[in-house]
Amino acid sequence: MSQPNKYFPGASETFQQVLEGTLQDRRIAVLGHRRPDGDCIGSQVALCRVLTQNGVGAVAVNADPATRLLVPFIGDTPFLAFEEFQPEGYDAVTTDCADLGRIGGDLSLLFPEPLLNVDHHISNTKFAQVNIVLDDTCATAEILAGIFFDLDLKVDAVTAQALYLGIATDSGQYCYPAEYPRVFELSQRLCECGADPVVAAGHLYEQESFARIKLLQKFFNSMTLECDGKVCIGVIQAEDYVSTGATTEDLEGVVDYARSIKGVEVGVLIEDRNGMIKGSLRGKGSKYRVDQVAAKFNGGGHAAAAGLNVKADLETFRKELLAELKVRIDAAG
Repeated sequence: MSQPNKYFPGASETFQQVLEGTLQDRRIAVLGHRRPDGDCIGSQVALCRVLTQNGVGAVAVNADPATRLLVPFIGDTPFLAFEEFQPEGYDAVTTDCADLGRIGGDLSLLFPEPLLNVDHHISNTKFAQVNIVLDDTCATAEILAGIFFDLDLKVDAVTAQALYLGIATDSGQYCYPAEYPRVFELSQRLCECGADPVVAAGHLYEQESFARIKLLQKFFNSMTLECDGKVCIGVIQAEDYVSTGATTEDLEGVVDYARSIKGVEVGVLIEDRNGMIKGSLRGKGSKYRVDQVAAKFNGGGHAAAAGLNVKADLETFRKELLAELKVRIDAAG
């Protein structure tokens, strides 16, 4: 295919300056966020590999391990859990992290000012020395793919598959709002570099555990419609993991079932872990700014997809969250 105009000219110029200047002769830890999803793992893998291929000693590090569904996308990339990582002599760059706290407390103390932050969250706090934050993209992997192609950097098959993973998962399998002419073109170019959508889908969507199915039943049974049917909210209790044999990674994507119901504008998943609340919010479109709702509860994220963590009583939190959502929905008309 013919070479397109540059996808992200400003970001690509900045990345090239960092790659050829700041990062040279350094050892770099490529950090992602806790409880990593497909975009986090995909962008960590891709950036780590491209840095290595361009003379930078890099290793990917995460506070939490990749889920069993995401492990196949790591390939031969050096990817360490925090407990395995020896940080002496390393500097850090981050991918897919909206704020420094998202990388986990221990890592954020080790690296209070990363050299580079590449991200697409609208709530990003620009916490690094250099920040490449494009909040009009669907995934951090989309940004990296565009930069790599803009600069004619080598994208091998593992890198291509990792970037495809990030784009496919954070776009909701190409269902969430995005700049799709650009997204589809980048996805095509990744396939030409070795990404395989069939293999990716097989790993992601055809390896369900029976425990996850039982956990889904718990979630479905807890669902209620609120705010005149415009919000669907479901709860997973700590004991649900014990009774089903599921783990927290089995909740990946569960909130989308609440969002997908006809008439619902915002889907909500609440995990109650004995007083520690984790919430996931998914809106149909960006007009509800669920990232601003999450920010009220120590969270953040995208305009249409956000998360939060807070210590609270479940019922009190549920009422406060629904009140915030009602304000947001009423304001959006």
